[in-house]
Amino acid sequence: MADLPVQIGQQYEAEIIGISHDGEGVGRVNGFTLFVAGALPGERALVRVGHLKKQYGYAALVEVLEVSPDRVKPDCGIYEECGGCQLQHLSYEAQLRVKRQQVVDNLQRIGKLQVVGEPTLGHLDAGASDEGIVVHPTLGMTDPWRYRNKAQVPFGEEQGGLIGGFYAQGSHRIINMDECLIQHESNDEVVARVKEIGARLGIRAYNEERNDGLLRHVVVKVGFRTGEIMVVLVTNGVEIPRVAEWVAGIRAALPGVKSICHNINVKQTNVIFGDETRVLWGSEVIYDYIGDVKFAISARSFYQVNPVQTEVLYGKALEYAALTGGETVVDAYCGIGTISLFLAQKAGQVYGVEIVEEAIADARKNAELNGMTNVHFEAGPAEVVLPEWTRQGVRPDVIVVDPPRKGCDPALLATILELQPRRVVYVSCSASTLARDLRVLVDGGYGVAEVTPVDMFPQTTHIESVCSLIYKGFN
Repeated sequence: MADLPVQIGQQYEAEIIGISHDGEGVGRVNGFTLFVAGALPGERALVRVGHLKKQYGYAALVEVLEVSPDRVKPDCGIYEECGGCQLQHLSYEAQLRVKRQQVVDNLQRIGKLQVVGEPTLGHLDAGASDEGIVVHPTLGMTDPWRYRNKAQVPFGEEQGGLIGGFYAQGSHRIINMDECLIQHESNDEVVARVKEIGARLGIRAYNEERNDGLLRHVVVKVGFRTGEIMVVLVTNGVEIPRVAEWVAGIRAALPGVKSICHNINVKQTNVIFGDETRVLWGSEVIYDYIGDVKFAISARSFYQVNPVQTEVLYGKALEYAALTGGETVVDAYCGIGTISLFLAQKAGQVYGVEIVEEAIADARKNAELNGMTNVHFEAGPAEVVLPEWTRQGVRPDVIVVDPPRKGCDPALLATILELQPRRVVYVSCSASTLARDLRVLVDGGYGVAEVTPVDMFPQTTHIESVCSLIYKGFN
């Protein structure tokens, strides 16, 4: 690529003008874009080019020549090795600004939607105005540390000893760790004790290249409000040697543990969990709360990892649903019923649908746990179940969607446009697919009233958003 303005192996001064969705600085050299890990917007940096494409390339940070006022010293001792966080070197206030801008950029670039200049206070009760969409400031945390209620820690071996930690950025090389500053302290303690007990019992870690060894992952879940702890040992084998000693050691070292489970995964795969889970000791579930709603959490059930911000996120979704007590609400990706039950406190009837049957079983149990009788759950694709509910006389006033990172299924978006509920509340974990789907809904007659980013994952590049849409035919 000799015709490019930069060459591999050469050093250049780059002006850092932005930050990518992966947390890399976006640099410019002679008009050419270079992604530079560790660089921040507003900095001038000396970089070494490592890899080139036709329109952009990647470079290593050699030296920061002009330092951003938003640069801070990372608190984590292994931050530069570990791939778990990407933004610890950026002040938290700046992280919140960057994440809002990420949402704005995607709405404009992918959704071709107009965003008003500065966010306003309060919320709007109409479709998008001629001035464009309001994107509010990101709702952040008072203390953006120790927020994760779940750890999924891969195990390996180093110089014959058992290690556990997270993968180095872009690799499957485990960085051994003693603590993770975004994990609840109980998660750190469990991982450390399991490491000690496993080493003492001579347990071998799984080796993915040779497909041998036993211990693959240790998964820890903790109830922030209840203090209950679940430990899941994921193994490459049906039997755990000296299992009674293993269980006794965990119970002795960690008196807060309420459940010890064994998940069997003998497949040569990167997927953490296998299909079979056994209870070795204690309860099959632990409990926690979101607001006033109690949830049972099993080994494999999905539950939001930041309970503090989940309440903020769901509170905003409830605000955008504008429920008065008599509405019929459909939750189109309901999982174990977290949003459904949160909304059911204010709605007339809530219908939740989810393609994973195991999650629907958990959702029904959670409704029963809270004594909620105005909720109905059904397993299946939302785009199939919703029309069937319509034939049965269900007319949703509000449809809530909280899809996976790939966004809504096109068939579901078509179903929403056909049903024309007055309000759609879109909860998103991907700004790019949110923008894509909003474009479809806007073209189908909806107005985007406002968007609120919520920082569920401080110190990382991930951002969640809640979006309020209103059907223009009702204005």
